[in-house]
Amino acid sequence: MAMALRMATKGKWVTEECKSSFMEMKWKKVHRYIVFKIDDKSGLVTVDKVGGSGESYHDLAASLPVDDCRYAVFDFDFVTVDNCRKSKIFFIAWAPTGSRTREKMVYATLKGGLRRVLEGIHYELQATDPTEMGFDLIQDRAK
Repeated sequence: MAMALRMATKGKWVTEECKSSFMEMKWKKVHRYIVFKIDDKSGLVTVDKVGGSGESYHDLAASLPVDDCRYAVFDFDFVTVDNCRKSKIFFIAWAPTGSRTREKMVYATLKGGLRRVLEGIHYELQATDPTEMGFDLIQDRAK
């Protein structure tokens, strides 16, 4: 993890797959969500899981580990009261209470840099358990 912090200062700590997957989600709408993790060996932020366009927010929540930190982005599509279709991208910093303290610190340190790499995020949630990232919170924030 120390390597991840050194690499972050040089801007070489996010894989190209992370960037391209995010752009596919943002512009082509082929992914509903992406889960990212920090690889223990390389220290790079990598893609852990990609949810297809037909998957839901509940699928994303179910894919997050109960004892490991992750980052996730979710593309929330909705219709406004004026009957306009809209989309908002949420960034979720997942740090469950069962994860190691050192891991939480590293994920917290790299979070801001990842957000800057993934341009176009509208809202951020930080969660330590599923209730802090419920679908109702997504709906309330987006509207």
